[in-house]
Amino acid sequence: MNNYKRNLITCALPYANGPVHIGHLAGVYVPADIYVRYLRMRGRETLFVCGSDEHGVPVTMAARKEGCSPQDIVDKYHNIIKKSFAEFGIDFDVYSRTTSKVHHKNASEFFRKLYDDGKFIERESEQFYDPQANVFLADRYIVGTCPKCGAEGAYGDQCEKCGSTLSPEELINPHSKVSGAEPIKKKTKHWYLPLDQYEGWLREWILEGHKEWKSNVYGQVKSWLDGGLQPRAVSRDLDWGVPVPVEGAEGKVLYVWFDAPIGYISNTIELLPDGWEKWWKSPDTRLVHFIGKDNIVFHCIVFPSMLKAYGDGFILPENVPANEFLNLEGDKISTSRNWAVWLNEYLQDFPGKQDTLRYVLTANAPETKDNDFTWKDFQARNNSELVAVFGNFVNRAVVLTHKYFGGAVPADAKPEKIDGEVLAQMPSIRKSIEDNIENYKFREALKEAMNLARLGNKYLTDTEPWAVAKSDLDRTASILNTSLQICANLAIAFAPFLPFSVRKLNGILNIEPMGWDDLGRADLLKPGHQLNKAELLFAKIEDDAIQKQMDRLEAIKKARLEAEAAAAPAVEAAKDECTFDQFSQMDIRTATVLAAERVPKTDKLLKLTIDTGLDKRVIVSGIAQYYTPEEMIGKQICTLANLQPRTIRGIESKGMILMAKQIDGTMRVVSPEEKVCNGAVVG
Repeated sequence: MNNYKRNLITCALPYANGPVHIGHLAGVYVPADIYVRYLRMRGRETLFVCGSDEHGVPVTMAARKEGCSPQDIVDKYHNIIKKSFAEFGIDFDVYSRTTSKVHHKNASEFFRKLYDDGKFIERESEQFYDPQANVFLADRYIVGTCPKCGAEGAYGDQCEKCGSTLSPEELINPHSKVSGAEPIKKKTKHWYLPLDQYEGWLREWILEGHKEWKSNVYGQVKSWLDGGLQPRAVSRDLDWGVPVPVEGAEGKVLYVWFDAPIGYISNTIELLPDGWEKWWKSPDTRLVHFIGKDNIVFHCIVFPSMLKAYGDGFILPENVPANEFLNLEGDKISTSRNWAVWLNEYLQDFPGKQDTLRYVLTANAPETKDNDFTWKDFQARNNSELVAVFGNFVNRAVVLTHKYFGGAVPADAKPEKIDGEVLAQMPSIRKSIEDNIENYKFREALKEAMNLARLGNKYLTDTEPWAVAKSDLDRTASILNTSLQICANLAIAFAPFLPFSVRKLNGILNIEPMGWDDLGRADLLKPGHQLNKAELLFAKIEDDAIQKQMDRLEAIKKARLEAEAAAAPAVEAAKDECTFDQFSQMDIRTATVLAAERVPKTDKLLKLTIDTGLDKRVIVSGIAQYYTPEEMIGKQICTLANLQPRTIRGIESKGMILMAKQIDGTMRVVSPEEKVCNGAVVG
């Protein structure tokens, strides 16, 4: 890092189709802000760039849902997001938007240069089309029944109920969200960036040159490269976005994944029209992208390939520290299901508690795996850590100084061994914080900062200055001098993490903000320096405030379940009762499919050879419309083993596979949740 003159830090551009939620904050914006504040405290020239991503299908979907124009949507949410970031202390140098004139011009010129240089390939392909609305459909505009879990309303690219990645072809009963019509395939022409041509270069640059990247980033990139890269479309059939700037491209815009990362450059140009190039084209600049794991491929493969194709000296990211996902109360955060804690609402519900959320999201950051946010944990960390440890230590030290020394920092009149031992730990704590931040381990860095507060709290408890003061004010002076030096160091150690609380702490200590190089010193406050009146740094969060949030989430979940139940088709009526003896006559066994093939001249039948544990036999089953032979081979099933044999299409079928008929009429094989031995009795 020290070889670079400057640092360019970017954050993934949030979609302007809704407010920012805690998943965005924990994954991207809080760690980036911590890092930038740390760099600036170290005196390193730094530029912090972000902005709203205002093109793409999510925006048009939100506009359709709210009955307004896409521009209305992005204007609304851009302002909400920008205001929320500012109030939360995310301190961008520039926060612009991809609908700006600067960006439209820059993105258009970027595409045009690659086009003129012959960097694209042109292809005609069949894509889904709404014959009633006369528009091509992005995957998100095609909905249907999920083939994996049977949920209604699954998108053409993902089922939000079970999280499965899908394609429109897999959906059951697909239809257009625009008109409700069944999509058809229609030919259209688009331009593609041939990523396969950059595969060798990417392997050398990343797999050989950046083995220090986080394992989740490096592993995902390696997986993409090992699977072989394919050309990727850079244009889209939409009426919202940056128009493709070539003849014959009417009704086409730049695909949002191509358009959005150029926004980093556009926003820098908007801020520094005459000085932007030193940030993007100088080898003295270090570029770091903070993103979530769903954006790894775009920032590590696609955008670098775009910059490589463009040439002209553009620098590449030195690191891409992507985080995993944050869940909410055990469930995946979902904008469409309103299952989230929205930043703008949090700021209204918990005024003055920006740092509590910053602290909790950092302490529980999903740096190496998905983590879970719960309101009870939020309350516990505030009350037992911020209030009871950090805040309590500072308050006791300042209150006692006012009580015994009129608020003036006392001299170190009677030092003892314990004082030096405590102060001697500060440089090592500083180094640990530094090492962790430099390696993007913000959770561990915060833990070390809190260890400094714990050290101070324990020191006060062990030395008991309130008791010592009854007989030895000189010794009390040394204890409080040591305690106040720790307080001043806390104002430095926590500055990247808790900017609002540190500003308040600096006010209490009556000092100006200090630089990182001051951390670890034991002489930051001189004897006689006058402190201001003690104030509580943090306030407890009561149960009723937490219960209000829990009740809100419970109401959202209840409404969603009721809506799903109301929308679901009625299940089939129950059959007539049977006796236990009748049921016990059925011999249901587990079995494994050894071979499978279609029965000739039929659309529905598969011939399955199975191992029941008792024998190997053939079953003919009408499941060909739900499963291919390849999908059945090796699958463990449940079968009615003592059903009388029956000849079907000239094949003796000995038994019946147990199937579950879903509400939508589709059938799924009943399989054991875990692999069991063949012939195990089910009952």
